[in-house]
Amino acid sequence: MKQILLIGAGLSTGSLISYLLKNADAHDWHIRIGDQELDIINKKINGHPRAEGFILDVNNQEQLYDEVQKADMVISMLPARFHYLVAEACVALGKNMATASYATPEIKKLDEKAKEKGVAIMMELGVDPGIDHMSAMQIIDNIKEQGGKITLFKSFTGGLVAPKYDNNPWNYKFTWNPRNVVVAGQGVSQFIRNGRYKYIPYTKLFSRTERVFFDEVGEFEGYANRDSLSYRKIYGIDDIPTIFRGTLRRPGFCKSWNVFVQLGMTDDTYYIENLENMTYRDFINAYLPYDATMSAEEKVSKMFDLPEDSSVLYRLRWLGLFEDKKIGLIHATPAQVLQHLLEKKWALDEGDKDMLAMQHQFEYELNGETKRLKSSLVVYGSDTETAMSLTVGTPLGIAVKLLLSGEIKAQGVTIPVTKNIYEPILKELKEYGIAFNERIY
Repeated sequence: MKQILLIGAGLSTGSLISYLLKNADAHDWHIRIGDQELDIINKKINGHPRAEGFILDVNNQEQLYDEVQKADMVISMLPARFHYLVAEACVALGKNMATASYATPEIKKLDEKAKEKGVAIMMELGVDPGIDHMSAMQIIDNIKEQGGKITLFKSFTGGLVAPKYDNNPWNYKFTWNPRNVVVAGQGVSQFIRNGRYKYIPYTKLFSRTERVFFDEVGEFEGYANRDSLSYRKIYGIDDIPTIFRGTLRRPGFCKSWNVFVQLGMTDDTYYIENLENMTYRDFINAYLPYDATMSAEEKVSKMFDLPEDSSVLYRLRWLGLFEDKKIGLIHATPAQVLQHLLEKKWALDEGDKDMLAMQHQFEYELNGETKRLKSSLVVYGSDTETAMSLTVGTPLGIAVKLLLSGEIKAQGVTIPVTKNIYEPILKELKEYGIAFNERIY
C-alpha cells in the first residue's frame, strides 16, 4: 500500500482530496491528512476507509520529519511560506513532493540535492500556475514542431463569479484568498511588447488595462501580472518580441479599484491609529485632503474628476465606504481594513457558483503566413465544488497519481512544462470538463 501524506486541508483542497479518495482503492493508496483543524479534515474525508486526519504543526520539525518519513508521496497545500519546510524535509528523507504553488528561489536551491537523492519536487501543478503552463506549452511545442516562429504570446487568468450569480456592481466576488486580491500587483509589472521592455509601477497598474474577449462569456479587462519576462526562458521562447501575462476582471473594476490604490488604502505596511473609534467614512476621509465644507464623496469626485453619478462612485457607495458605521477592528493595516469590508460585500451568497476563465493568445509565422491562435478555458463551479478548487486540485491529483505509478519520471525541482508531464495531465483533465477551445484565424 502506498502512503500519501497531504499537509494542509484548506479551501482549495476539496477537489484534490476527492480525487485522491476516488482513486485510492484502484491504486491501493492510504491518505493521511495533517492540518491544524481536525474538524475540517473529517468533513472532507467523511469517514472514508482509505483516509485519516490528524493534527499537524508544520513548525514542529520532529513531527514533520516523522510524518514525511512514513510517506511514499508528500503533497503540500500549506500557505506558500511553509512549502520550503516541507520540501527540505522531503529532500533530506528522499521523498517525492508535489504542490500547486510557485517554485520560489529558495526552493529552487534544493534542486541539486533533490537530484542527488533521486527526489522529485514538483511545483506549480494547480491552475495558475499549472494549467496555464501546460496548456501554453502544448501549443508552443506544436507550433515549433510545425516549423513556426512565435512572435506574440499573451495569457490571462481570472477567478470570478459565474455570470448567472454576478449581481453586484463590481461584477466580482471572492473565489480565492481575499488577502491576495487586496494586495495584488504591488511592486513593478514588467513585460515586453514589440521588442520594447515595459515597466508599470503599482500606482499605474490599474489604469493600463487591455480588453480580452471570450466567445463563451463576453468581455473582460486584463491588468499586467508582476513578472512576464521570466516566462520567456521557462517556455523556451527567449527571443519572442511580445510576451504579456495578466489577470482578468470585468470592465470597470480596475478603474474603481484604482481609487484605493491611488489613495493608499491597499497599503499593508503600517497600522492605523485610533482605528477602534473609526467609521468607514472616517477611514476613507483619512486618505483625502482636509476640507471642512466638502463631504468625502465630493472630495473623491474632485480628486479623481468623477461626476457624482459615475459608476466608480456608485461602486464605492455600494461598498458602504461613506457610511457612518463602525469598522469594528482595533489593530489593522489599511489593506486589512479594506479586506474586512470586502469580505462582507464580496462574499459568495448561498448557492452561488464561481467561474475560472483563462485565455492564451498567440501570433506566429508559419510557411510565410502570419497566423493568430486563441485558446480559451471556462470552468464553472458546481453544487459540490468550486471551479477554483476543481482546477487547482485536479491537475495536482493527476500528477501525484502519475508520479506514484511511474508514468511520470522526474527528478529535482520541476514544473509541468515538458511533454512527458503535461500531455497525460491535460488528457485526463478533459474527463473533468477542463478543456480548452482553440481557434486559429
